[in-house]
Amino acid sequence: MSDPSTSPMANAPFANERVLKRLRRRRAADRRFKWYGRMAIGFALAALTLLLGSIATQAVSAATYHVVTFDLSFDKNTFGDVQPDSPPPVDRVYGLVRDDLLAEFPETASSPALRHDLLGLVTRLAVLPVAKDLVRKPAEIGTKRRVELPLSDDLDLFLKGAAARHLTVPVGRVKAEEIAGNVTLTSEATFARLIAAASLENMQPPEMPGTGSILMTAGRSTIRLDSLAPSRVTGTLLTGTAQDFRTYPARARLIPAPESERTVSDLQIAWLLALKADGRVLRVPHWSLLTHTDSTQPELAGALAAIIGSLLTLLVTASLAIPVGILASIYLEEFAPRNRITGLIEVNINNLAAVPSIVFGLLGAAVFLGAFGLPRSAPVVGGLVLALLILPVVIIASRAALKAVPQSIRDAALAIGASRMQTVFHHVMPLAAPGMLTGAILGMARALGETAPLLLIGMVAFVAEVPRGPTDEATALPVLIYSWATQAERAWEPMTGAVILILLAFLIAMNGVVVFLRRKFERRW
Repeated sequence: MSDPSTSPMANAPFANERVLKRLRRRRAADRRFKWYGRMAIGFALAALTLLLGSIATQAVSAATYHVVTFDLSFDKNTFGDVQPDSPPPVDRVYGLVRDDLLAEFPETASSPALRHDLLGLVTRLAVLPVAKDLVRKPAEIGTKRRVELPLSDDLDLFLKGAAARHLTVPVGRVKAEEIAGNVTLTSEATFARLIAAASLENMQPPEMPGTGSILMTAGRSTIRLDSLAPSRVTGTLLTGTAQDFRTYPARARLIPAPESERTVSDLQIAWLLALKADGRVLRVPHWSLLTHTDSTQPELAGALAAIIGSLLTLLVTASLAIPVGILASIYLEEFAPRNRITGLIEVNINNLAAVPSIVFGLLGAAVFLGAFGLPRSAPVVGGLVLALLILPVVIIASRAALKAVPQSIRDAALAIGASRMQTVFHHVMPLAAPGMLTGAILGMARALGETAPLLLIGMVAFVAEVPRGPTDEATALPVLIYSWATQAERAWEPMTGAVILILLAFLIAMNGVVVFLRRKFERRW
């Protein structure tokens, strides 16, 4: 048997304890670095998930909205003069809606204030699409038609639980007595559950000064409680009759906020619950967000004009930035001599890629609007400004794609007699095209998300019509997001989140095209 001291491993370089210790430290450093990388990726994914989750949570309310159904009769005596070229009869259509609501709640006829609150359930502009359809289809005059009109944004948010927070407590069967509009309810089972819920909300019965309202509903009738005891409650009848409390199970709604601190009154809630009990209030998908243009009322607003405006702006941007950027990159990489002038041009291109976007907006406002007199708030101006913004990005990405093509391709083409131009366009360009298109689409994606340049050239204007061409007044999705986000009404918040998701969908689609092109045409050398 050989002596271990004479074994080759005894004299190996790693047999030294100091070397082995250093090797263990290096391997431990490698493991720590891997964990640092995993933690960085996890943090990035968590931040992205948090961002998308918050936007989606904010936008989910805008996916649906509530409408009120009306059976409107367009009689010939009222609408007989409507022709295809006449203005939409908004006032006459809204008059039918007003008469329907007043007939449904006749108790409001004697009070102008009550009528005003009742008509606040549906705004006047809500009937505009119906009036336009009537102009386009005069044959509907003399017929009866069921229409769905958007509910007021405040009441829509109330039904969604996003405004005037309320708690619903089932009560069950009760006995009711009515004397001069005051209703007394008694129950064999006590109202202990309702009292406990009111105590939790700091709505101490029987006196509840400035602590909100307790509404009791049965069928289409609602009372507002004035006192609350374990076996007996009294309240003022807001709508309907006491008979509904004898027929249907009762349900209480606790609204902690006083009427002075919320945008919906107790009467409006009572009318809304009555319409809902009749089956006239429906929750439907909010397709109008994609089919309507901007409006001063959140429940009527849509992003169609901004979507078309963004597409027209990107069309102008692509028409200028992509061909100019690709041709410039080809010349600089394949044909331009290497001297100080081309070196200065390359440095300036790299510097322009880092210039803040607002500077390009100032340039567009001064040159395109001031000097050339192009129309303000038009996609053609926005497209020109964004083309200048992404032009350096397209040039840099295209040059990088050309550099990635091996020099042997050029040498082989020249060796078989191809000219310089044939070499570039027949051999180099097909191989560099995926990278060049990738850079161009990424530049377009950046242009789609820009806001500051478009604000400076006036594309923040309120646009109520869909633009038909690059010279029409228009806005863009990022500008619409900015405009809605600065509105004071709470109903704009979910609408803003929904438009952000639409913009992200466009960006994801464009990045998906980039990934597809790269995987399909990319070659490894």
